[in-house]
Amino acid sequence: QFEPGHAAWPGFRDWIGAHSDVDPMRTAQADDDVIQLYTSGTTGLPKGVQLTEANYAACFKSASTAWALIEPGDSVLVCMPLFHVAGANLGILGLLMGGRCIIMREVDIGLMLRLFGEHGVRHAFLAPAIINMVLQHPEQAQADLTRLDYVYYGASPISEEVLTRAQARFGSRFMQLYGLTETIGGGCYLPPEAHDPALGKLRSCGRPSPGYEIRVRIDGRDAEVGEVGEIELRSEGIMKGYWNRPDATAQSIDSEGWFRSGDAGFFDADGYLFIHDRVKDMIVTGGENVYPAEVENALMSHPAVADAAVIGVPDDRWGEAVKAIVVLRPDAVMDPEDVIAHCRTLIAGYKTPKTIDFIDVLPRNPSGKVLRRELREPYWQGRERRVG
Repeated sequence: QFEPGHAAWPGFRDWIGAHSDVDPMRTAQADDDVIQLYTSGTTGLPKGVQLTEANYAACFKSASTAWALIEPGDSVLVCMPLFHVAGANLGILGLLMGGRCIIMREVDIGLMLRLFGEHGVRHAFLAPAIINMVLQHPEQAQADLTRLDYVYYGASPISEEVLTRAQARFGSRFMQLYGLTETIGGGCYLPPEAHDPALGKLRSCGRPSPGYEIRVRIDGRDAEVGEVGEIELRSEGIMKGYWNRPDATAQSIDSEGWFRSGDAGFFDADGYLFIHDRVKDMIVTGGENVYPAEVENALMSHPAVADAAVIGVPDDRWGEAVKAIVVLRPDAVMDPEDVIAHCRTLIAGYKTPKTIDFIDVLPRNPSGKVLRRELREPYWQGRERRVG
């Protein structure tokens, strides 16, 4: 609680002012908590994630070995919230590696575009929603991105359409990072050389990062190549647990240290991991599984679509039906049937949206993830079950 005046908690200045300014000279232990971050809360109430000294040691070792190529004096743009693992980690890594961090209080795309040029930003982590907003901003054509060498992205799915457009506009080396708050942001990374569209890996999040083991499980066994299951991770970077939630911790981490991510995905024959979606976001229609990210990728390839989210809505015949919530580009006019037909050329018929609603802006949390609960709520009111 940083602000004064709370009924139960002191303000930060009052709290710290009540303590001695003498260094207690205590030695940090591996199991000591460094920071408590909170899960995004897109599928339920946020949980406090206890990240320790040992977790951060694992994070720094993995990042500096694989993807964090920050050199002393580099400018690093930190635009993700500092209460999000991406914002916290990039800021700490930037300082650790001798960089100069430019920290934004909140996402302001116009200001961000100016900062790129004014500070010669070389590194930035941009959530897919932010990348999409940059591409649509009227000032982006004049922005100086010449020194932006590395763009790290993750935290939510990105469509191939947005990614290829971003690569062309930014001219930077792109790296996808896959991880969760509970894994201190570590897991997989997709290096710049794998971003060649001809390789067919643009929708992959890459291979396991150094120090991380990853497996895909289904029905108590390891999934076959191409078979979708739940992604599990094991590493020294896995959290100590959820704050005051031993039940949730036990459900998430097994006796061998494997953390259940709640993400659905598969490995291809080359060992690249592909994320389908959150397990809880999966739509079951007529007994078939539909993952929103795959449908959203098809939607985003339509020239009139600026943003899109897909949810399951009640259907008396099929249990759930696939519905698209779409944000149109400025001045675009679209016939829903045209978009449905467009999707049908790219994905299976049962995955194609049955209906489309239009909205001005999608509800997102501060890290850019779509709040699907808010989108679903109007359609599931009055029903005891919130799935088909």
